[in-house]
Amino acid sequence: MTKFGVHIVPLMPADAVVELGIEAERIGYDYCLVADEGFHPDVYACMGAIARETDTMRIGPATNGYTRHPAVTAAAVATIDELSGGRAFVTLLAGGSMVLSPMGIPRERPYRVVRDTIEVLRALWSGEVVDWEGEQHSLRGAQLGNGARDIPIWITSRGPLLLRLAGRVADGALLTVKPDLDAALTIVDEAAAGAGGRRPERIYLGRIAYTPEMVDEQRRTIGYVLMDSPERVLRSLGLDDDERAAVVRAAIDHDPEGLSGVITDDLLHDYQINGTPEECSAGVAALVATHRLDTVLVDVLSHDLDENLALLHDTYQILSDSQPR
Repeated sequence: MTKFGVHIVPLMPADAVVELGIEAERIGYDYCLVADEGFHPDVYACMGAIARETDTMRIGPATNGYTRHPAVTAAAVATIDELSGGRAFVTLLAGGSMVLSPMGIPRERPYRVVRDTIEVLRALWSGEVVDWEGEQHSLRGAQLGNGARDIPIWITSRGPLLLRLAGRVADGALLTVKPDLDAALTIVDEAAAGAGGRRPERIYLGRIAYTPEMVDEQRRTIGYVLMDSPERVLRSLGLDDDERAAVVRAAIDHDPEGLSGVITDDLLHDYQINGTPEECSAGVAALVATHRLDTVLVDVLSHDLDENLALLHDTYQILSDSQPR
């Protein structure tokens, strides 16, 4: 059976993030992923509270090696693992322009940053004293106080280098652009085959838009997605030469608002699962079957708690109805 999860983007107050995580387990979700957005409620404080009030759901941050040193991340995630009784996981990304640009952090050498982060996490989670030298980070006589930890690591990316890294070393590959799933998973699978026939968990994260308003809401964030995407992904979304050039300019200028002419209704519909609840259930079922997905995660990012709670319940029903009878 397919597993289901929520991806909370903490644009709401911290107590609402915690309430959403607790409610997600009560409804039946298997995973709760909280985005490390830097300027919003702290991901680890929120997950610590969720960990103490839940029993079965796996809990983890989506974080990067730019805004937090990997050793700090190793200790923080190990703490969540301890508080939750061994239910932590972590999703690593290269760091998006939404977070890095306001901090003045250049997104340089993302492959090396993610690779170093994975090596630091696994070395420290061994429980041993670690001396280690990477390309972006290093450790000198470092040891965690939590002891050895067995914590899964997922990678989310749209770039080919990190997709290959996910295939070679990660426990899961998390993908976010529906039209690009086939191409992205092909890259992951080829790398996994070359690394001894591994099979990382296959995860899709996206909106399930069961009202026209939900389709249109994606306009708030899709500009950042486009600016952080390679040409392969932009082509999968049907962008022509001029539109792809506009995305490049917007990325250089850090100007997602400049993409309003590129973000058409057709693009919004292609990007996400959408339609009536029945059509969305059929869309999820087709996506899972076509791409042999193990897990489907849904975005939760409204400022309004009641709206988010309704989304959790409605979407879980849609996901449940997508399962074979």
